[in-house]
Amino acid sequence: MPINRLLKAGRYTPEEIELLNKAFNLALHSMGLVDRNDPLCELVARKVIEACATGVSGPKEMAEMAVAGLR
Repeated sequence: MPINRLLKAGRYTPEEIELLNKAFNLALHSMGLVDRNDPLCELVARKVIEACATGVSGPKEMAEMAVAGLR
């Protein structure tokens, strides 16, 4: 999964990793992306991580922010 590879480089708690994974999955689902090898998935993962960095704490809000950032 692209987000896990990106999270290895950062300092995230297990709770933060779980939250980011939930947000990532929600974002992919809302965009209809199923193939995790699609290059767009890595862009979504980066946007989810960026959303988390802004202080947004809910996975749904992070997912929405990530998807909006791609449009």
